Amino acid sequence: MSLFDQAKLLFQQSGMGKQDPSVLGIDIGSSAIKLVQIRKDKGAAILETYGEIALGPLADLEVGQSTNLPTEKLATALKDLMREAGVTTQNCGVAVPFSASLLRLIEVPALDPQKLATVIPIEARKYIPVPINEVQLDWFVVPEAEQRLFEGAKDPSQNQELPANLQKRLVLIVAMHNETLRKYTDVLKQVGLTPSFYEIEVFSSIRSTISRSLAPVAIIDLGAATSKLYLVELGIVMASHVIQSGSQDITKSLANAMHISMNKAEEMKRQIGILSSVQNDEAVRVSHAATLTMEHIFAEARRVLLGFQRKYNKVITKVILTGGGSTLKGLQDFAREQLELEVEIANPFTHVQSPAFLEGVLKQAGPDFTVALGLALRKLQESE
Repeated sequence: MSLFDQAKLLFQQSGMGKQDPSVLGIDIGSSAIKLVQIRKDKGAAILETYGEIALGPLADLEVGQSTNLPTEKLATALKDLMREAGVTTQNCGVAVPFSASLLRLIEVPALDPQKLATVIPIEARKYIPVPINEVQLDWFVVPEAEQRLFEGAKDPSQNQELPANLQKRLVLIVAMHNETLRKYTDVLKQVGLTPSFYEIEVFSSIRSTISRSLAPVAIIDLGAATSKLYLVELGIVMASHVIQSGSQDITKSLANAMHISMNKAEEMKRQIGILSSVQNDEAVRVSHAATLTMEHIFAEARRVLLGFQRKYNKVITKVILTGGGSTLKGLQDFAREQLELEVEIANPFTHVQSPAFLEGVLKQAGPDFTVALGLALRKLQESE
């Protein structure tokens, strides 16, 4: 029995979710843990609470820095966060980091479902860099109508025979590393939680940031240590790419250049942002450090986007920025100039109802909570 099935079985046996209408999404990142609790009321999703705790101090590092904490410290941090946020439910879903997973869109022969179930695991082994018994493998066969759209067929609703270039089926394979799943299961067990599912963070981000659009959309998740680029069409991840640079590189560069602490550099970065109109010495230094890092990230992102457009003969219509790094002041305009595309900052809390006085706060915090809220939204659907 897989870890996914065990989690679901434990959830069903415990009887949780029968009376408790609230659900929880938990995003355990490298620099922070985020959570969102929501409930359904009269057909609407209601925000009950949310919260974030930095992990840097638990590793004797500064706030915003990437860590690799043991399960005991992660459990302590999660327990503290749940208490401070006033979490009242055990019904949860949990995100698995992209770094501990694999996503790949592959082609397989157009076979019947039973034969596909045999062929796909064999084909998947070609792309998984570790022994197959070290991962939990799942896959999604792209429906024929969507595949016709991917391949440029004009009318996917017609039932004509597949043309030559559709004699193979597109399959999205998904693999999660067992070691990460065991670690997260241990953390959650220590705080008394039993998740009904684990989900790779990209799917949570898609759910909370973009609708089902015919045109391809790019999501750039600006994390602490790395940035991730996802190319999404019809809700399906067509391609993904990791950029080995993140928002903490700005902080490190600033701390080294100005001979100040990481904590002070992080504070200045958040206050001033990129390309600040206040041209004093501090602002110039912060803007310079931010510009160098973000130019590198967006240059690599632009290269990947252009490669995708050439390969599939498709045009990316929009870029959505998520993650803590996307809260940098002035970043939206800077990204628009660098990418020469429409750029939005993710605002996932538009999917839930909340007090009007929190609107500004939630909009500013939103990019940090795209994954946690996406998990909660799936958990809410599951509970129904």
